[in-house]
Amino acid sequence: MNNINIDVTESINNELNTNDVVLFMKGTPDFPMCGFSAATVQVLKNLGISFSSVNVLDSNDMREGIKKFSDWPTIPQLYVKKEFIGGCDIVKEMYESGELLELLNSRGIQVSPT
Repeated sequence: MNNINIDVTESINNELNTNDVVLFMKGTPDFPMCGFSAATVQVLKNLGISFSSVNVLDSNDMREGIKKFSDWPTIPQLYVKKEFIGGCDIVKEMYESGELLELLNSRGIQVSPT
């Protein structure tokens, strides 16, 4: 393993350790750069939760690193309390079924649905 991978893993762990809800996405919450990232941000905004985001387009190492870290091939990726929840489709399904709200509540995440 080279240093780049160690640095990326360290960055990912640091992000997950310092934020309860983290979205690894393409672009930013205000300017998502893909439809899947935009849809996932919309779900989080609908729930009124505060979350941290990492723009994987800023770094190819991060874009590849997060896929290896989670063993999940696509972006965006949502983490709650260091636990990988899933990508856009999973997040949307969980939101529509109420499962995502339950998960957030059970993890003590402050939710203010709109």
